[in-house]
Amino acid sequence: MKDKPRIAVTMGDPSGIGPEICVRLLNEIESLKEFTPIIFGDSEIMKLAAQKIGLCLPENIIKFNDWEKNKEPIKGPSILDIQSMNIKILKEGGISKEAGKASWDYLDKAIKTVMDGNMDALTTGPINKDALHRAGYNYPGHTEILAEKTGSPRYCMMQNSKEITATFVTCHLGLREACSSITTERIIDVINLTADALNDLQCPESKKILVCGLNPHSGEGGLFGSNEEEKIIKPAIEAAISNGIDVTGPIVPDTAFIPEKRKTTGAYVCMYHDQGHIPLKALAFDNAVNITLGLPIIRTSVDHGTAFDIAWKGIANHSSLLRATQIATDLVNRKNYGSEVV
Repeated sequence: MKDKPRIAVTMGDPSGIGPEICVRLLNEIESLKEFTPIIFGDSEIMKLAAQKIGLCLPENIIKFNDWEKNKEPIKGPSILDIQSMNIKILKEGGISKEAGKASWDYLDKAIKTVMDGNMDALTTGPINKDALHRAGYNYPGHTEILAEKTGSPRYCMMQNSKEITATFVTCHLGLREACSSITTERIIDVINLTADALNDLQCPESKKILVCGLNPHSGEGGLFGSNEEEKIIKPAIEAAISNGIDVTGPIVPDTAFIPEKRKTTGAYVCMYHDQGHIPLKALAFDNAVNITLGLPIIRTSVDHGTAFDIAWKGIANHSSLLRATQIATDLVNRKNYGSEVV
């Protein structure tokens, strides 16, 4: 009988919805038969979140510093108490450097734990970039932190859902900077990572990859933009085709995501953040999952932010976190046992 995957789950920013959705995850009785979530967070904050929504926490609450001394295997859903933030300074639904520091601490310890092989995969809760920056950590987001801490030079973000899946050539950059950062080599890397991920996910519908153009109408033969489609994007597509990848493009971005195209597309390669995130949020806001490709560890994440406007009100939806842990579980099982991802 195979062991259930142990998924390290970070609580995210304590001021946001992270504590609540983690509590709700720990109460998913049926789902917990498939994996063991271990929350990296602050137990006192988790207790407060549980009280507010009338749910229970697991009995197994372990001080991280004590566990780190011997790193004995953790059995059953648990909280690894990082003890990073005093509950007395918790600013519910607000930005603070203290919360940014805490979210960094949870993530930093979870990454090291998974990298050391003490847990099987990482699923991250939402962080706030402003809070992170106030705490002195100047990263655009999780993806860049993970790439640096795992020593991964070749990586990209994938947003995965049943309705639509997309990967990104550039992501957390301003539009002007994003356009100047697109290269043929980078597009080739993202296409290759995308093709590998579609195989890992065992997507049954299609493995076809559609690459979006950068400019309106994909440049309209050079009328719009600086001929990026011809000079940069097409050579990457041709290189990928020569390596046996089922890829086409550059396709016109404004019609790329219509229903008929989505039926036959495994994933879209998007040139910049909003090109892919807007259709994803419109079609799959509650169930999309972020998967970081190219890392030596399995990492999934919620596809939403800290939602300060609804934080600590007992109304947060944890479906994205649940699906993120389920996909992480499926990827672990496929890696270890060859079982199918569903």
